[in-house]
Amino acid sequence: MVDLEIARSVEPKHIAAIAEDSLGIRAEDLTLYGCDKAKVSLSAVKGSIRQTAKVVLVTGMSPTPAGEGKTTTTIGLADALNQLGVRTSACLREPSLGPCFGMKGGAHGGGWAQVIPMEDINLHFTGDIHAVTSAHNLLASLLDNHVYWGNQQEIDLETVAWRRVIDLNDRALRNLDIHVRRNLERATGFDISAASEVMAVLCLAEDLEDLQSRLGKMIVGRNKSGDLVRANDLKASSAQGVLLKDALAPNLVQSLEHNPVFVHGGPFANIAHGCNAVVATRTAMAHSEFVVTEAGFGADLGAEKFLNIKARQSGIVPQVVVVVATLRAIKMQGGVKENDLQSDNETAIRTGIANLYRHIENLRKFGFEPFISINQFDSDTK
Repeated sequence: MVDLEIARSVEPKHIAAIAEDSLGIRAEDLTLYGCDKAKVSLSAVKGSIRQTAKVVLVTGMSPTPAGEGKTTTTIGLADALNQLGVRTSACLREPSLGPCFGMKGGAHGGGWAQVIPMEDINLHFTGDIHAVTSAHNLLASLLDNHVYWGNQQEIDLETVAWRRVIDLNDRALRNLDIHVRRNLERATGFDISAASEVMAVLCLAEDLEDLQSRLGKMIVGRNKSGDLVRANDLKASSAQGVLLKDALAPNLVQSLEHNPVFVHGGPFANIAHGCNAVVATRTAMAHSEFVVTEAGFGADLGAEKFLNIKARQSGIVPQVVVVVATLRAIKMQGGVKENDLQSDNETAIRTGIANLYRHIENLRKFGFEPFISINQFDSDTK
């Protein structure tokens, strides 16, 4: 069976039952999106002051185009801990439509270690990424409107760093010249929504007040005196906050084994910190004994950013770090081409394993002795 067939073969439990039975979260504290998705209300999140769960951070060696299975391992660990009788939640990022419709595909596990409803999560889900897109582009439009009506802030258009975003890979929109007003054009373009600074601050914010503060500090460019111009100077942050008020509430879904999974926020690790939202992790920690979460890309990006940014700002520090490795990735690091990864090559493994060793060495500098999880495939020999 392929992943989609496996996901569709499992009948999901009502999400209110998952919340009540696994987390002790009442139905009245949920905003339902059908029977299989829900947002936990911010009032319930704010009341979650007990955060005693141990955090397991899942990261990986340098990934290959096929992916090494960090998400699959994260879900599998959470399901396994629940089978052992340990109340465990998983915390993951929301997928972007760019990778979903690109070569990478979906982003929530594989085989029997998946999160459902898989199609909804990979597509529009609860609308969070749409809200981020709107809040980001609102600031972009307010900036150009400000310039149109006389540019009281004396913004130097050559320094404008705030581009627009869309949650698709649309190469034709990457670099554009736009017409601001008569005889005034400027260069801009579109990035992907997950690369927005709005997404990054949404995932670091502790509450609406903190989110509002972070939004106001975002830099859009400089004025002609060289001083920074921020979103607050354009009176944008309040309007952005209104667009994001529901997006800040964490999303709750379930694994194929009907265990709770928070899927919330999706900043990329190559341009931001690559971790799910702080409010989601805090909510999971308040209602679980263990929380298994992942960080994007390899350990040198996602894990180090989790420890340097998310952990320092929020105080959420993992007790355990797991590094996911595959023989195919080790062989590719040893010089084997992608088409030849299925065949045995002990020499390439001996060469390429230096990549895994380096990730271990880096994590030891943070004080961790990481566990190595080998994601095994049928073609792997003993």
